[in-house]
Amino acid sequence: MVDKPLLELKHVTKIFRSGGPYGGKEFRAVDDVTFSMPSKPSILALVGESGSGKTTIANMILGFLKPNEGEILFRGESVADWLKNKPKEFRRKVQAIFQDPYEIYNPFYRANRVLKLTVKKFKLASSDEEAEKLIHEALRAIDLRPQDVLGRYPHQLSGGERQRLMLARILLLKPELIVADEPVSMLDVSIRAIFLNYLEEFKKQYGISCLYITHDLNTAYYIADKAVVLNLGKVVETGPMENIIHKPLHPYTQMLIDSIPLPDPKMRWKEKLKLKKLSLKEIRPEKGCPFVIRCPYAMKKCEETKPSLIDIGDGHLVAYHLYER
Repeated sequence: MVDKPLLELKHVTKIFRSGGPYGGKEFRAVDDVTFSMPSKPSILALVGESGSGKTTIANMILGFLKPNEGEILFRGESVADWLKNKPKEFRRKVQAIFQDPYEIYNPFYRANRVLKLTVKKFKLASSDEEAEKLIHEALRAIDLRPQDVLGRYPHQLSGGERQRLMLARILLLKPELIVADEPVSMLDVSIRAIFLNYLEEFKKQYGISCLYITHDLNTAYYIADKAVVLNLGKVVETGPMENIIHKPLHPYTQMLIDSIPLPDPKMRWKEKLKLKKLSLKEIRPEKGCPFVIRCPYAMKKCEETKPSLIDIGDGHLVAYHLYER
């Protein structure tokens, strides 16, 4: 018997409208997106530039937004049904890490209150002593000394400490899935790897999967098993992380790779791809391939027809007309 995927998106589309619900222009933030995460613990990177639809997908997975079309399943059950029938259980099983750790904390709550409220809300302990023990264990697990953190307000903690406090809260709950939206983009470079190592440790030690959302293929390569590459709301490539980096099939993926700074500027993974210059008005075509205006290999077909994902082998798929047989 094949296990159900932990997370599955089936032809998900999200449309925003300007000018009110009965008029104006449609904006497809997410367009017919399909991907899944296996039942066994894994880390999947959702990669793309700003405006590619990454955060919109995260908000739909978390239930903050509803898709206009398609379905999002967690453990084989739609997120909508989870939130309708078992909202607290879903919130415990699926946790989020956001880009700005300061914005999510109540500035009037000390760190110990934040963690105690989590223990109380989800009934993780039967006594104050047990709650304190759980909190101390969670803090030490991510290398925070309780005496240095508890009793302090969010503004008294560094950005790295606030993100690790969030990890401690997650560790108390031990969810099945973490949705991490640009979790290291506001952290110093020196502590990014440390934070990512905790996510890897959560996977190996506690069986917690992670949807790692980023614009940075460098950190995605460091941590992820597999990647889904988004361009203007469409999946353009997906596959094992090693293949995505060393054998990219789509020119958009190659563009993201070219944006990675290298220690030695004389060395490159591949020659830089020369993309067409364009205006802001041209950036999102109304039909055809979403990358057609920037693509150096665009054909007439690209202007008319959106490419479908093609399986190249080894779980590596690309939406690109040049690979069609």
